Formats: sequence, structure tokens, C-alpha cells
Amino acid sequence: MSISDEKTTKFSAGNDEKAAEASISKKNSNKEVGGFVIMFFIIGFFVSLYIGWLIFPKLLYSQKKQPLDFNHVTHVEAVDDGCESCHFFREDGSYAGVPKLEQCVDCHEEAQGESPDEIKFVEEYVTKGKEVPWFVYSRQPDCVFFSHAAHVKAAELDCTVCHGHIGESEHLKMYEENIITGYSRDIWGKNIIGLKKNSWDRMKMDDCAQCHAEETGRKDACFVCHK
Repeated sequence: MSISDEKTTKFSAGNDEKAAEASISKKNSNKEVGGFVIMFFIIGFFVSLYIGWLIFPKLLYSQKKQPLDFNHVTHVEAVDDGCESCHFFREDGSYAGVPKLEQCVDCHEEAQGESPDEIKFVEEYVTKGKEVPWFVYSRQPDCVFFSHAAHVKAAELDCTVCHGHIGESEHLKMYEENIITGYSRDIWGKNIIGLKKNSWDRMKMDDCAQCHAEETGRKDACFVCHK
């Protein structure tokens, strides 16, 4: 082999080694970039979950305190017919819902005790004949028709199925209002991913449809609830 050929071979070999090193370096670089992209995706995924499940719901709902606190236990013990003494059905079968001031005046024409809420109730509402602007936890959209008589009287459904054990409460919980829709968080539920432990954790359409299907064995048409 001539000196010229030997130099050419060495030069070629050197280039091959450099090319191999460059290829390995490029592969390692691609692996690093790929690893960075995967890590970035994982971090972004968990950050999104954190924002979507924890931060966003807190920003979506504003907390409003009820005008007055209310002790259900005390009132249930003081009346004869329990819940129906205040939450009753009218003669035409319609449901009275949240008690009006006229139902409270007989007992609260004068302050019963020294409770700040009791004194405020008498001075600001009873004396002035002004209705208490209660925030209703279970208020549904206007397009939804709900008959308490059909559920309580006909189907003999217990109030706790939808409202929980509110009759055993001594204080009213904070009212959380959706800043977009204006409805209570009790309609959507506390859990943004839709999980619930109790029947009263939510009042969404899916919950009603599921209960109807289980109790009646059929799926009702839309116009049964939407008028």
C-alpha cells in the first residue's frame, strides 16, 4: 500500500469515527430532548389537574352568608308536626317551600331570648314586615319543573334523600353561588369530577334520571321535568 493510500484510509477511518461520535451525540441529545418533553408534559398534566380540581372550583364559587342563622333542631322540637309545620303543602297540592314571614310572626312577634340573630330577625324583618332574603340551596333553573307532591306524597320519598339531614342541623352552612350561572353549589355538588357518597350530595339532572330509572324502571321523556 502506498503512503498516499495509507493516508486516505486513515483519513476515511477518522471521518467514520467522527461521524459515529456525532451520531451517538445526536441520539443522546434527542433522548435528552425527549425526556425533557415527557417530563414537561407530566408536570403540566398534574398542574392542570391541580388547577382544574382545586383552584378553579374555589374561584368559580363565591361564598355568601345567610341573612340569619337558623337552628332546625330547636324549631323541630318546638312544633307539633315536625318539618311539615313550616314546610307544608297547600290545599291545592302545591308546596310552600321556604317559610314566609307570616308563618314565623306568631312565635316571633317578640324576641325569643337574647340571641343576636333572633333580635335582628325581629327588629329588621318582623317589625318592618319584610321577608328574609334567604339563599335557597336547592333552587333549580327556571326551565325545571319539580313537584314535591309527586315525590313526597305519591312516591313517599323521604326529604333526606334530596336534602340530607338538614332537620338535625343547628346552624346554616355557607351558601356557595356559581359566579357564572348564579346557582347553588349544592346543585352541582362539592366534587367537580362527579363522585358522590350520598344521594343528597348533588341535584343534577343525571341524579334525577338515575333515581327515576331505578324506581320506575323506565327512562322518562324530557318534558316530564322540563316545561
